[in-house]
Amino acid sequence: MRKFVRIAAIAAVTLLIAAGIGFAGGQKEGGSAPTGPVKFTFWHIDTAHQAYWKGLADEFMKAHPNVTIDITVLANEAFKSKMTTVMQAGTPPDLFQSWGGGVMMEYAKAGLLRDITKFVKGTAWGQSMAPGVIAVYAYDGKQYGMPYDMGAVTFWYNKQMLANAGYTSFPTTWSDFLTMIGKLKSTGVTPISIAEGDKWPGMFWWAYLAMRIGGEAAFNNIVSGQGKFTDAPFVDAGQKLVELTKLQPFEDGFLGTPQAAGAALVGNGKAAMELMGQWGPSTEASNSVNKKGIGDLLGTAPFPMVEGGAGAGTDVLGGGNGYAVGKNAPDAAVEFLRFVTNEKNNAALAATGAIVPTAIGADAAMTDPLMKEVKSIVNKAGYFQLYLDQYYTPAVGSAINDAVQQIFAGTMTPAQAAASIQQTYEMNQ
Repeated sequence: MRKFVRIAAIAAVTLLIAAGIGFAGGQKEGGSAPTGPVKFTFWHIDTAHQAYWKGLADEFMKAHPNVTIDITVLANEAFKSKMTTVMQAGTPPDLFQSWGGGVMMEYAKAGLLRDITKFVKGTAWGQSMAPGVIAVYAYDGKQYGMPYDMGAVTFWYNKQMLANAGYTSFPTTWSDFLTMIGKLKSTGVTPISIAEGDKWPGMFWWAYLAMRIGGEAAFNNIVSGQGKFTDAPFVDAGQKLVELTKLQPFEDGFLGTPQAAGAALVGNGKAAMELMGQWGPSTEASNSVNKKGIGDLLGTAPFPMVEGGAGAGTDVLGGGNGYAVGKNAPDAAVEFLRFVTNEKNNAALAATGAIVPTAIGADAAMTDPLMKEVKSIVNKAGYFQLYLDQYYTPAVGSAINDAVQQIFAGTMTPAQAAASIQQTYEMNQ
């Protein structure tokens, strides 16, 4: 579930480099309603909820008879293929599936996206979600899309195992977290399932530690060119991982464990916790022997603070789903995006259990208490950092995942890993 689509067109897009209108209620936010016929294209990959998206399109067109929405539904691989073709041709869809981050940034730099900042900034739409969540779909101070689903990477832990170690709540500081690891080991359990065979689970740890140590500025400095991955926050994050690894908190053979097997360790009560996205509980349950996981014994908590760090405890690493706006999209396409992300419609999809909604208030439709906690964590995020292997280009994302795995394996020092990542980053600028 973690492996979101990576658009193969980045190389082709690079070669090409050389508003919400308030129809509803008659309120206008940044534009004016069109008077003549308007048609726009809408591509999505949510094959499991086609009726939901079609229903929204039908409702919108009924309210605005001059608007026609041409919907294309594609599976992941077909979407990749068609996006490659249209982006090479410089003819993006008007509204299309996007996860923000590196791929979206490349499209923006190539002039393939529409700047919708005036429809979002300072409007009710822009205030309807956490600022950090909206920022995932922004680049260089400009907004190019909006999310409808955004979860967080959190700890998923066995409350009984923590209680046996003397903890009735999850630690809020890194030092206390390390102390807890020792106490968990003394009770005879495996403290952490990390499943580093798939590499990206370890990236979560390194990313969060860098966020807690360096804060948003550390990552912004990378993008602006004022900083490097060899700067202290990133090297220190690796040192913290070395510190953790020396405690031997992970499952046997963790460097080769795939994520599904790692989730099964938590789901079967064999490990006390994992650091994972919002899909963690369902993956744990589906891979457990009883297909139910540990039920009410499962808890969730944010990543702890690092004492003396510049990052806030509310800063979130995560990701989800949204839509980007193509360069030639009419205002009506922007308004439709505002329509599908409003509280009412966002809540309707959240009620199915398919998403962690982005609209503040839409969580009222959620029934899973753990997912409500994830939503609460996301709502508090002043800084929301997209998964690093999505935020950067695929080459840089892979370099991060590879280097972090080598820190865990002890085959690279934190400084060497940081230098390796920086080298790849510079080669891909």
